Amino acid sequence: MPTAIAVTSPDLALPAAEPANWLGQGGAPVDRRTPAAVVLRAPHQQPLDEALTETSAVLEHHGHLVVLYSAACPPEHVRRLHTLRAVLESDRIAILPSALPPLGVAVLARQLRQLSVCGFSPGVLACAARLLAHYVHAGALLGSVTGLDRVEVDLRSHMKSWLPGAHFAVLATPQPQLLHVDRHSTDAGLRPPGFATQLAVARGQLTADWVTSALAPAWQVQGVYEAHLPTESARWWGTQKLIEFVAAIPDPALLSRLVASVRREECGWCGQEVIGDRCAFCAAPLARDRAGGGSAGREPAAIAGAPAALAAPAPAPGAPPPPRHPPPIRPAAHRCGSAVCPPWRPPASPGWSASRECRARTARRRSPARPRSPAYRPPRERPTARASGTAPVCPVSAAAPDPSTSAARTSWPARSSGRPPHRPARGA
Repeated sequence: MPTAIAVTSPDLALPAAEPANWLGQGGAPVDRRTPAAVVLRAPHQQPLDEALTETSAVLEHHGHLVVLYSAACPPEHVRRLHTLRAVLESDRIAILPSALPPLGVAVLARQLRQLSVCGFSPGVLACAARLLAHYVHAGALLGSVTGLDRVEVDLRSHMKSWLPGAHFAVLATPQPQLLHVDRHSTDAGLRPPGFATQLAVARGQLTADWVTSALAPAWQVQGVYEAHLPTESARWWGTQKLIEFVAAIPDPALLSRLVASVRREECGWCGQEVIGDRCAFCAAPLARDRAGGGSAGREPAAIAGAPAALAAPAPAPGAPPPPRHPPPIRPAAHRCGSAVCPPWRPPASPGWSASRECRARTARRRSPARPRSPAYRPPRERPTARASGTAPVCPVSAAAPDPSTSAARTSWPARSSGRPPHRPARGA
């Protein structure tokens, strides 16, 4: 059985159209070969027991389940999807968020349903959602951009939103674009896709014919068909006055060749076939991406050609071959200025460091000089004030003891009041 494709709302399950029988007017005929989509309803619409029973039956019948939801899906609904996978303990459920608007998610889910009968493995089919999203041109005609936060809006467009009758053409993917258009303008202004597409249109509370009268002829679409506006569109675009449109590839054969042209690899964790750089079921990156390698062909041209442009010229014939690793240029001075320290050399490994002696000398040289403590000096006695009219006292004779007296041998003489001490005669 083919892999089942699930969405989060009944209005995201679009009927499949047959390109060979496309009428262009009056709607699209139903393709009975394309399987129907599985709808996993919100928690307030379906109890958990019923959701578990329905999901288990789908897994038993189809084997694998791929679930798509937009960024405007309520958080409680996203938690319900992960709860179903966790309770069932199944690695056969792929839950894929998409950056496309709600109508773009519906068109992408229809493309996956068309590819599910082409013989692709569940891993390739789930990973194809990221590939095909780049070929979906999704946008809307808005009556106001004051609540739009998915696309960058400048101040001038915000001011024009307050004018009556203002219309804005917004392209969300693959490259965001915003234009202020006249309601009676016949110029599209948006970048057209470079391949054949069909245009799906879902009308909200805005009445205008710009999408069918100006955009469709400018993009040269193969046909236009009406669809119901998804409930999440007003939340995604920030207003209810809108007309949402999506241009995508309608031919299943072309989609099949597009997916088959991508190189396939095996996931090292769950064993599924993978296209791209990540598994859609277990979210594990490929082994070549985890190792940081990869083939040279995967690199951009500017990066892949850089080593060849910087390669050294070929040596002259007869000249000695250059060394594989030229010796580094060493400075003449030592690292710390000492003659015993080995000269500086580049580190041989990230953990290399200088010797302990070299680091100690360098630290001493770089550290500020500490002030030296002055030598010890005994306190000097201040001379006493002498009386007026007296001779100055000699400090040496005043300090020397008198050997003629016994008291002078053991103690210093008492200080005089300014008179010099007794000095014996020279001839005595």
